[in-house]
Amino acid sequence: MSFKDLGLSDPILRALKKLDHSTPSEIQQKAIPLILEGNSIMASAQTGSGKTAGFVLPILEQLKDIQAPKSKNVNVLILAPTRELASQIQDNVMKYGTFMSKSSAAVFGGAKIFPQKNKLKSGVDILVATPGRLLDLVGQKAVFLDQVKILVLDEADRMLDMGFLQDIKKIINKLPSDKQSLMFSATFSAEIKNLAKDLSSELVEVMTSSSNETVESITQKVYAVDKETKPALLGHLINEYGWNQVLVFSRTKHGTEKIANKLKSYNIEAITIHGDKSQGARTRALKDFKSLKAQVLVATDVAARGIDIANLPFVVNFDLPAYPNDYVHRIGRTGRAGKEGIAVSFMCAEERGYLREINHLTKLALEPEIVEGFKPTFDPNKPKESNKPNKSKSKRFKKKTFETKKERSKSPRKPQKSFQTKNERTKSPRKPQKAK
Repeated sequence: MSFKDLGLSDPILRALKKLDHSTPSEIQQKAIPLILEGNSIMASAQTGSGKTAGFVLPILEQLKDIQAPKSKNVNVLILAPTRELASQIQDNVMKYGTFMSKSSAAVFGGAKIFPQKNKLKSGVDILVATPGRLLDLVGQKAVFLDQVKILVLDEADRMLDMGFLQDIKKIINKLPSDKQSLMFSATFSAEIKNLAKDLSSELVEVMTSSSNETVESITQKVYAVDKETKPALLGHLINEYGWNQVLVFSRTKHGTEKIANKLKSYNIEAITIHGDKSQGARTRALKDFKSLKAQVLVATDVAARGIDIANLPFVVNFDLPAYPNDYVHRIGRTGRAGKEGIAVSFMCAEERGYLREINHLTKLALEPEIVEGFKPTFDPNKPKESNKPNKSKSKRFKKKTFETKKERSKSPRKPQKSFQTKNERTKSPRKPQKAK
């Protein structure tokens, strides 16, 4: 099947040819015809499967028959969880619409709001936004949502994880009831399905390969290592095997900086990206990483959402994620569009339970391996011991016995202490005070 067979017109086909996209992916084959027919859908697909094009392409096709929006209005609203993903989606809109005269803009926090307000003055065909910044703009009457024809929720699971549920509901309440709703995500939980009911009662569910499975083209390894020797192991792997472009995931912002500084001590050029960085700094970091000026990019989960680097060869989970769904998203940065990739995860003693959860979710049987010279001090295959105190070693207390009412009535009572009145206390002899 070709893109032409899906019903896309010549301007879009020319753009796809220019980008060397010849064969649609599974999610594109299933979603594009449904969207062109006007259906509202909830689509689940693996990270890196081409789901962004799965909604951008048919939206551009539909915009051919929709009039340009009025001032401060939009025809299509795409919500994304992070600024990186919002920018990435707009880049795709511009690439696929290069032979069309359709306007677009991306608005998100961490950047000055006034330039974003100026972009919206004339109205835009496609607005890509993060929920918080969009509500700010709506509150300042810089944009109106009552004329939106199509709503897209991309990475809906991540938006809920980040606490955007109430913001999303506020936005939905400002939209027309007859809009077309498209929900795309790598994973779908019960919460996501409940949100889908707020969007439309007639959503068509589109499923491809299991949303919780990882891409077959990714080689996955797990190395057992003590927490304090993780930086040395990372430096060893990068230098020993000549890894030239590595995306490293850290659980915390502080952790990203520590890892990068340690790698620099091994003569490895590393940069960071996380929520405390300004938008300009994050954009420069991504540019340097893509151009190979920096060998390693250390990122948090939130900041890395939307990073789309063609042929990224290596992903490293410096910390195993506490939520197994995040594992699927992380390693999905490599092995995109059928390309091969390698995903390496470090597991310390405290993270053994996380590996079990990942295996359970992905239906894999990943087993921890040991790198020569980095043998851990714990047994990788032994479950983590409980932190509860050992009862045999705990302090023993005498068992307290309780008397029945009948037994209490027979047992001699202790004499109760009598309390003197104020007058009695004045009459009673005082005890002689000790000489100082």
